[in-house]
Amino acid sequence: MNPMTNVKNVLKLSERELSGKSKTSWHDQYRDSAWIFVGGLPYDLTEGDVICVFSQYGEIVNINLVRDKETGKSRGFAFICYEDQRSTILSVDNLNGIKILGRTIRVDHCEQYRAPNADMSKIDEVTAAVRIEGCAPVPVKIEPAVQPLAVKQEKEKGNKKRKKEKKSKKKKKKKKSQSSDSDSSSSDD
Repeated sequence: MNPMTNVKNVLKLSERELSGKSKTSWHDQYRDSAWIFVGGLPYDLTEGDVICVFSQYGEIVNINLVRDKETGKSRGFAFICYEDQRSTILSVDNLNGIKILGRTIRVDHCEQYRAPNADMSKIDEVTAAVRIEGCAPVPVKIEPAVQPLAVKQEKEKGNKKRKKEKKSKKKKKKKKSQSSDSDSSSSDD
C-alpha cells in the first residue's frame, strides 16, 4: 500500500474516533506495545535527530534506525520504543503526516516488534533487558507514604489552632455587625 494512503487511513481513524462514532479507541489494540514505526524519514537524519523530534511526547528508551548493511546509510524508517505506552498514542496522533525536511512521515503503532538480535555481548545490561523483556508498561502499585505519629499529631494541633482562630474571628465580626446594627437602629429613633 502507498505510504501516503497509510497516513490518510490513520488520520481517518483518528477523525472517526474524535467524532464519537466509535465507542473504543483504535489505539486500545496496541496497549501492550510501547513501540512505534516511523517511515518516510529523510535519509540524512541520525538517531539523535529522530530522538529530538519524537522525545517531545515521552522518554525514548530504544531506537532502531534501520541502516543499509553495506553502506551504513539510513534506509528512511525506524522503530522507536517509549518508556510509557501512552506516549505512542500521542506520537501517532500528532506526528503522523507531518513534513520533516520536505518529506511526509508516517507514524504508526507496532503490535509485536522485537529489536534485532545483535551480539548481546556488545550491549549494556539495560538494553539487553529491554530487548528480551520488551518495554510495555507494567502496572505498579504505589503505597501511600506513611507519616510518623508525631508528625500527624503536630498537624492535628495546627489544624485545631487554625479552626479556633477562625471561630474567634467570626465571633468578632458578628459582634461588630450586631453593635453597628444596634447603633444604627438607636440613631434612627
